[in-house]
Amino acid sequence: MSSADLRTVYAAYLEAANAREFHRMAEFAHDTIVFNGDTVSRDAYVAAMRQAVGSVQNYTWRLDDLIIEGERVAARLTVTGTPVKQWLGLQPTGRHVTFTEYAFYHFREGRFDRMWYLLDTRAIEEQLAARDDGRALPESS
Repeated sequence: MSSADLRTVYAAYLEAANAREFHRMAEFAHDTIVFNGDTVSRDAYVAAMRQAVGSVQNYTWRLDDLIIEGERVAARLTVTGTPVKQWLGLQPTGRHVTFTEYAFYHFREGRFDRMWYLLDTRAIEEQLAARDDGRALPESS
C-alpha cells in the first residue's frame, strides 16, 4: 500500500472515530490485533474506544503529525474533551482537558494488525486538578 493510500486510510479512520462510527472499524483494523502488546479482538479494541468516548464528553482526536514508512504509521494527535465519568483512574472535575496521544500502527493488507499508543496522562491529571486560576490544587493528606 502506498504512503498516499495509508494517509487516506488513516484520515478515514480518524474521521470514523470522531463521528463515533465504530461499526466501520472492520474497514481499518483486522479481526484480531496486537494492542499495546496484548492480542485482542477488534470488538475488544472498539469497546475500549467506546469506553473512552463514553467517559469523556466530546472526545475528539486531531491529527498533528503523520509519518509513514512502508507499512508503519506514526501519529501525534491532540485529544480534547471533558471527562464526565471516572476515566484512567481519575475522577471528573468538570474541567476540559487537552492532551497529546502518540499512536503507532503496523498495517497489513490495508488494515492495521498492531497498534501501540501512549497518552500524556500527566497533562490530564494536572488539568483535572487545576484551580480556576490555573494553579494546581494542594495535595490532600
